[in-house]
Amino acid sequence: MGLDIKLVFAVLSTIITIAAYYPYIRDIFLKKTKPHAYTWLIWGITQGTATAALIYGGGNLGAMSLLVGTIMVIAIFLLSLKFGTRNITKSDTLVLIIGLLAIIVWWQLKNPLLAVVMVTVIDALGFLPTYRKSFVDPWSETISFWGAMAISNVLALLAIAEYNSLTVTYLIMLTVANTILLTLCISRRKFIVLTEKE
Repeated sequence: MGLDIKLVFAVLSTIITIAAYYPYIRDIFLKKTKPHAYTWLIWGITQGTATAALIYGGGNLGAMSLLVGTIMVIAIFLLSLKFGTRNITKSDTLVLIIGLLAIIVWWQLKNPLLAVVMVTVIDALGFLPTYRKSFVDPWSETISFWGAMAISNVLALLAIAEYNSLTVTYLIMLTVANTILLTLCISRRKFIVLTEKE
């Protein structure tokens, strides 16, 4: 009996997800990382549903890391209430309101694909407050976390049993969004250091 490569990808994705949260949570308690509560609230609501859609669409093992990630997202949201950024703007609040209204609309949808597209858009909206905050203060995020999550998402994609719109849409968005945040933090850190030297 051969090695199930899908299982290997799923296990690696889950291990990376769990490992990625350790430095992130540590940095929260050290007050280096300041998660944005609005972002993590939106993700806490949407990721569980996206995970269910992935399972429904035949994603099977590809959903394993997302399931673990959902638990961790809720934990980060709870931590952000005490340790998160206080740098919250009106535009952040607007994004939260739009996200929450979209969630209400999405709950009424009977079409699974439309629901996945909607949850993907809402989840992507959740990145906006963190993008804005990280542009201003790129040291307020643990960049290794975002790189690890992008890798975990790619492995989760490779672990999917059936490839279709229900199973890949959300994971592709996560991979792109995590990579953008990683790139933003790295480039902004370099830019700020260079500017300070001039």
